[in-house]
Amino acid sequence: MQARTIRLRAGADLEGFRRAIRRLVAAGVTPEAVTWIAGEAASLFPEDDVGEPGPALALPRAVAALVPPVVLHRDPERYGLLHRLIWRVAQGERHLAEVASDPLVHRLALMRKAVGRDLHKMHAFLRFRRAGAGEAGRERFAAWFEPEHHILAEAAPFFAARFPSFDWSILTPDGSAHWDGNALCFGPPGRREDVPEHDSFEAGWTDYYSSTFNPARTNLAAMRAEMPKKYWHNMPETAAIPGLVREAGRRVGQMIERAPEAPVKRVPIRALAAMAAQEPDSLAALNAVIRASAPLVPGATQAVLGEGPPGAAIAFVGEQPGDQEDLQGRPFVGPAGQLLSRALREAGIDRDRAYLTNAVKHFKFEARGKRRIHQKPTAGEVAHYRWWLDRELAFVAPRLVVALGATAVLALSGRQVPITRARGPASFGEKPYRGFVTVHPSYLLRLPDDGRGEAYAAFVDDLRRAAALAADPLPA
Repeated sequence: MQARTIRLRAGADLEGFRRAIRRLVAAGVTPEAVTWIAGEAASLFPEDDVGEPGPALALPRAVAALVPPVVLHRDPERYGLLHRLIWRVAQGERHLAEVASDPLVHRLALMRKAVGRDLHKMHAFLRFRRAGAGEAGRERFAAWFEPEHHILAEAAPFFAARFPSFDWSILTPDGSAHWDGNALCFGPPGRREDVPEHDSFEAGWTDYYSSTFNPARTNLAAMRAEMPKKYWHNMPETAAIPGLVREAGRRVGQMIERAPEAPVKRVPIRALAAMAAQEPDSLAALNAVIRASAPLVPGATQAVLGEGPPGAAIAFVGEQPGDQEDLQGRPFVGPAGQLLSRALREAGIDRDRAYLTNAVKHFKFEARGKRRIHQKPTAGEVAHYRWWLDRELAFVAPRLVVALGATAVLALSGRQVPITRARGPASFGEKPYRGFVTVHPSYLLRLPDDGRGEAYAAFVDDLRRAAALAADPLPA
């Protein structure tokens, strides 16, 4: 069979590979008859235009999942190795990808692992620095990174989701990624000198890193394995590492000589207010207390405060901030919040004239890969924030408070009550406002499509009833 040469784009050309492999398999072209070239390398053989793809390949799931990460690898043989794998599968070895002892499968698995490790390093070790003002006066940041593989396009969406509120650019020797607050785009390679060497934030970050360094657990081999020295020149905190290592022995000795201390207990929010010399006398002073308090669980970006005018006739209390609320610092701006806004409009309630807040002020989550998955707060965590919620509502002074979901009911009444039994007008104890209970909008998002319409209509009806109740003056 005549030798063929397939030329693909430089870097990771997944779509080009897919088109080519479909044509080759459909034509019965063996891997031995194909030379794969990525980029501008010269060819000694006639080249085939990738052209239109052949018929789709019905690949086992394990094989289909292996192709994208291997295409990101920098090994020039990656396309040929994948061709060999797919060819063997097409010839009847359907379970080949599950045979870990096969040399080809083993090599491809190592390549996928290397790409995954490179993505993890980029997520962990990339550092942005201030680089002036972007469009519309927004802050602009830039970062330099040298990935081992072609991972920029795969890694960039992580940073767009993590830092949506400022403009940034990531420059690498292979290409660049740019975010303007709305869209992600890619460009040519950058230069390290285009990224500032330092910025004003680095001193604080280095101090934080130094304060969390545990001298008793200093392990240079483990540190180099987890944080290879090739990344150090782009990470401001690494300048402190030599000194911290030199001082580790002395600091451990001081720790041993120091008398044992009782464990530090978390300071409740109410106690923080007392430490401030007096109980807050305004909503602004109360907000200052919550900003100064540590979240009950690690990871939250910031406390998410209530939003709306004091004196609002109706206040809505949810469970806790979600991922988008934590990033933006505003309540009810994620998917559930957007659903709530739509329902409020249909119920005739002006969101801007209502007050919206949460029983718990910090985002509690579990990290699963790139995603932060919401975790329900415990009764103890709800109790931790209850004093703050009570004072917040006292300053707002609404006529009606709507509890959105069971956690809000627990925070307002101190009792756990099933929503199906409590739904409708309710009493939250000796409070100067009426109460109303309905579901949380996130409950509607979890319903199957065929049941969501009816449940949403019932939710809007609840909001109309609540609005009518809020319009009635409180009895003297």
